[in-house]
Amino acid sequence: MSNIENLELAGSYREILRQALYVVRSIDADGELSTAQTSTLNMLAAAPQRISLIARNAGIRVPSATEQVTKLATAGLVERVPSNTDFRVVEVRLTTKGRQALDAANLRRNKTMAQAFESLSAHELESIKLAIPAIEKLNEALSP
Repeated sequence: MSNIENLELAGSYREILRQALYVVRSIDADGELSTAQTSTLNMLAAAPQRISLIARNAGIRVPSATEQVTKLATAGLVERVPSNTDFRVVEVRLTTKGRQALDAANLRRNKTMAQAFESLSAHELESIKLAIPAIEKLNEALSP
């Protein structure tokens, strides 16, 4: 592909991601957790993280991430804990209640999406299935 074709593809990809983000946010509007809260909990699902990393991954400033974590901690969904590798560092991790809330939010999201998949043809579903590994690889290439 030429540079011009790559630029056009990049624009199309960014536009469809923007639209997808709006759709996911609208799905979250009906849930108990906001999109930002669900996103933060999903970040913490794999491992505890510093607030600075949460901020970077969410594309927000540290004070905003701190506010988000404070709200989640007040709700009992996360807790601040000393780092296992550096005693000077505090990390944020999911609580059992946070894991349960995240699992419920993700299940609700997945059910909504699965229902929407019913509007697609078998060929369209297969195309999406085949595209996911490439999108994952692209996301990794774009990650800092």
